[in-house]
Amino acid sequence: METIHYDAAGGVVVHDGHVLVLRRPSRGEIRLPKGHMEEEESQQETALREVTEESGYADLEIAGDLGHQVVEFDYKGKHVIRDEYYFVMVPASLRQIERTKHEQQFEPQWLSWEEALAQLTFEVEREWVRRAWNLDGHRSTAQV
Repeated sequence: METIHYDAAGGVVVHDGHVLVLRRPSRGEIRLPKGHMEEEESQQETALREVTEESGYADLEIAGDLGHQVVEFDYKGKHVIRDEYYFVMVPASLRQIERTKHEQQFEPQWLSWEEALAQLTFEVEREWVRRAWNLDGHRSTAQV
């Protein structure tokens, strides 16, 4: 089986007690925004670009580094190894977030912390939300 290895970066976008997720109806998935790193692009630049491209939200800034994890899976007859880098992101100002054009395969939605943890399709992405929750100092009686 062929092995593919690449780097990706994304964001856990938080605003007013909610987390931005992307519904992908064609695959029945709820995901966090992320994507491939381009040559000579930093992890932070990739994360901001990918979140904007996939969600349509552009007025964001990085508020914290959530770290790195390696994800491995098989997809379409290939073994994929992906190094993921995630960041907590927030609106750059307190004004209302404005959406620009987004990738049509995704439907952006704001969920509470608890809803995001319950609805995200993949455990590795729930882990990014847990890290963001802990970094941001949020505490509740919810199972996180």
